[in-house]
Amino acid sequence: MTKGDNMRKITLFLFAVLILTFIGFKSNSYAQNGPVLYVCESYGDNGEVGISDRFTTGYLTVMIKCDYALGLSDVSVQFDKYDCSTGTFKYNKKFKYTVKPDMKYIFFEGKDLDFTSPGIYRIFLLDEYGKTVTSGLVEIISK
Repeated sequence: MTKGDNMRKITLFLFAVLILTFIGFKSNSYAQNGPVLYVCESYGDNGEVGISDRFTTGYLTVMIKCDYALGLSDVSVQFDKYDCSTGTFKYNKKFKYTVKPDMKYIFFEGKDLDFTSPGIYRIFLLDEYGKTVTSGLVEIISK
């Protein structure tokens, strides 16, 4: 094999990689293409108040936002708390709700959503079968 043959193979290979790269990235790519879960202090007439991922202990509001109808009716919001001694999340509590299938924007608030002790919590929105629809993390600190 000559030096010219090796050069042609390398050039052909690089050209093929370049073509595949352009074809592969032709479709749209989004950072979040499904439902998003986030937390705020409250929800009122003017929308969300105090969106963050770090709060003091107390009542909070869990928000779900999606570009399309979620198609859900019976859901649960579950909290798992991070256990520093094991390095894993442990089940903390779960609350059931009924929502409308055409909803794209949902908020959950009330006496159930009380974060009484500091820590890192993983929050899940679960469908009627317990499958995760979306999740998020929040840090709770002492007042």
